[in-house]
This record gives sequence, C-alpha cells and structure tokens, in this order.
Amino acid sequence: MLSTQQKLSKSNDHGDFAGPPLIEIRDVHKAFGENHVLNGFDLDLYDKENLVIVGKSGSGKSVLLKCIVRLEEIDTGTLKVLGKNIPDLNHQELDELRADVGFLFQGSALYDSMTVRENLQFPLRRHTERMQGLDEENLILTTLKSVGLAHTVDMLPAQLSGGMKRRIALARTLILRPKIILYDEPTSGLDPITSKEIIELILRIQKEYDTASLIITHDMDCARVISNRMIILINGINYREGTYRELAALDEPNVKAFFK
Repeated sequence: MLSTQQKLSKSNDHGDFAGPPLIEIRDVHKAFGENHVLNGFDLDLYDKENLVIVGKSGSGKSVLLKCIVRLEEIDTGTLKVLGKNIPDLNHQELDELRADVGFLFQGSALYDSMTVRENLQFPLRRHTERMQGLDEENLILTTLKSVGLAHTVDMLPAQLSGGMKRRIALARTLILRPKIILYDEPTSGLDPITSKEIIELILRIQKEYDTASLIITHDMDCARVISNRMIILINGINYREGTYRELAALDEPNVKAFFK
C-alpha cells in the first residue's frame, strides 16, 4: 500500500471518484528470469476515471496492461478487475471479462486482410450474446461515426493513415461497449496535430460512453490534458501518485525528470 506521502490524491478539479475500484491491484510482482519488472505494484482505477501511468521505457507499463487482461500471468499479488480475481478465472470467464475490458494496442493491431467493417465485425462474432436485439450494420456504422470515420467502412487498413488506423482500432474496442479501456501509448508515432485529435477523442469517448480508462504514455502533454490522476512507475512500484498539478509541483529529482 502507498504511504500518505506517495498517495497524494485520488481526486481532481472535477471532484472525487466514488464507489469501489473497477481495477484493484495490490503488491503485484512480475519477473522475466532475473529481470524483475513489477516489484509490489499497487493501483486503483475508479468508475469513469482517466488514470495515466508514466514511466521510462522498459519500466513495465505495457507488461502491467497485459497482466490486467492476463496476456501475461502475474507471479504474486492481488489483481482484481470488475470484482473478479484475474488469476482464478477459467478460459470462458476470462473471455467474458475481456469483452468488458477494451485494449487499444500501440500498433493498432488491425487485421490487414479485412476491411474496416470486417475488423469491427470480428469481436461481434466472438461475442454473439452481446448482439441480441441489435442490428450489426447499424452498430458498426454508429461506432465508426463516433470516431469520425463512418466513410471508411469498406476500406482496407493499408488505405488508412496512422491516425485513422488508431481511430478504427478504438472503434473496434468500443463496439462491445466495454466498461474499461486500456490504452497502450495512444499517441505514439503520430504527428502533433493527429496526437491532439486522438487526445480529444479519448476525452469525448470517456464522456459519451462513461468508460474508465487506464492509459500508459510517454507523452506528458497527453498526460496533462487527459488525466484525472497519474501514477509514476519507477523500479516496479507505484512511486508517486496524484493529479498532474500535484506531481508537477513536487521538488523531487525522480519526479521532476518527467516534467522537464
């Protein structure tokens, strides 16, 4: 657990986030051989919150996201998502949970041989129970419209720009209406104007779909605009936690290095 000094705030200018955490992580450890990536990491993500994690390259940010959806197994600790203990879930239970936890991969991870429509159909065909009473085509077009790309429905990924691919990947994540979205470097590799558009889109999605989001990023402008709260990940632990303003005001070398 964090000390009072470390846990500076769980609120921001918009007020407190109430209720139990949607993601609860306690004393999580993860190592790859002698490389100890997570060394007792703690985290709480609350309903409708944008929580940003920053850390140096190789600090374990992406590994943490993969552990949350069990693409990687934790070694020890407690990891609960939507009240469910992730290490204890069987394959079917894990598949059902992943439908409630969207994952926006850094490289977008679209299927190159599929059109945009087919990319969005893919998760729907895997979770047919969520389609009861819904019109598939209308859902696809409505979701594409929400990211501003309804006109791309019959295009292939090769015909899209990097920013458009990121938006389509977000639409594919949104189509199952997840409660939580995990963003892995959402502005990485994008030009400043496109990055700004993606940041604005994430904020709009948070409000429109009432999602909670866990975002890892190197982009401090992104973190400043998008975060309700931030965590600085150093040496595998939740080193400092608070709002952007609180952390930026700390006179501490390890923290100040992120705000240059």
